[in-house]
Parts: sequence; structure tokens; C-alpha cells
Amino acid sequence: MYHLDINDEWNAIHHDDLWIYNKLQLSRILGYNCGPIGSNVPKSDFYIVRPSINFLGMGRFAEILWIDDNTDHLYPSNFWCEVFKGEHLSVDFHYGEAKLVVRGIKDEKEPLYKWEKWEKIDKKVEFPSILKNLKGNYDWINCEFINGNLIEVHVRQNPDFRYNNQVAIPVWDDNFDKNSNFIGDCEYDTYGRRGIIIK
Repeated sequence: MYHLDINDEWNAIHHDDLWIYNKLQLSRILGYNCGPIGSNVPKSDFYIVRPSINFLGMGRFAEILWIDDNTDHLYPSNFWCEVFKGEHLSVDFHYGEAKLVVRGIKDEKEPLYKWEKWEKIDKKVEFPSILKNLKGNYDWINCEFINGNLIEVHVRQNPDFRYNNQVAIPVWDDNFDKNSNFIGDCEYDTYGRRGIIIK
């Protein structure tokens, strides 16, 4: 089943598997340097701060902040984690086999959510061993990685590549070629995203 609706996605998840949507719990299990708001960071540094659970996706409310020590001033449903840098991949696994691998391209000066382009690439990506014992029977599992580090899991496919396209270019305003292969996606409209141009 290909989930585009958040209610469908939520209702498809076995209750024992809900931990995969809790990015704080996932990060802790994976051994990342992370913690809940209220816990102190181990050293003054930049950390990514984002919601522990975010079904709406697209990096809503995620930001990289300098934290000296205490995190009490941050929003309580967020968490902090070490920052990973490098290649950002979104991978659709069909029963544990990678069927779609796309790489995100963005300007580092832009906010975390604002991607310039996603493109299919030919790359072998192994299914994360941490997910092999999920209780539910899911046809598709989407995983996001930064430099090989698993950062998010969804029991659905990548919605921007459901058109058999090779490239998806997010459209952030109304200044785009009206003759392009534009697809509006109001269900994913956030921070002004109008839709995508597919190629």
C-alpha cells in the first residue's frame, strides 16, 4: 500500500513499531550523541534541534543551533542531536531491497527544509539492520540517511517520485516556467512549497 495520507500512514503502523517515528528514540538506539530537551549537551557545539515526531515531514521546525550547555529554553517536544554532514539520500526499500535511491541537493545557506533538487542515482544501499525485526508487514519503507547515518524512517514510499520521474525540483514560489512538468502538491505545502517540477 502506497501511503500519501498521514492518517493512512499512522493507521498502517503496528503499535510495536511506533518507535521508528520517534527520531530521538531512533537516534539513541543508533548510538548518536543526542538527548531530550532539558538534558545538557556534552560540550558547547552546533546541534540539530527538531521535533521528536513529525509525520508531516519536510524538516518542519528543524534547525541547527549553537548550544553551550543547558537546553531548557528549547521547545519541549524537540530533541537535540549531533550534526551529520555529507550526502543526503532518501531510499525506498521494497521488502528490504532498495528500489529507489535519490540524492538531495541544496544550498547550505538555505534553511534545512529548502531543497533545490532531488535526483535518482545508481547506488547500492543496504537495508538498516535495526529495522529487520519490525512487527508490521510493510511493503515499502522509506529511509533517509546523511553520510550513511540513518536519520528518519517512514512506512511509505517517497511521494515526489511516484510519477516514474528521474528528478524532482521543489517549487517555492510562483516564478517558474508554466510550461514545465509542474505538479502541485498542496498536501505537502509547507513554508511556501507550491509543488514540484518533474523530469
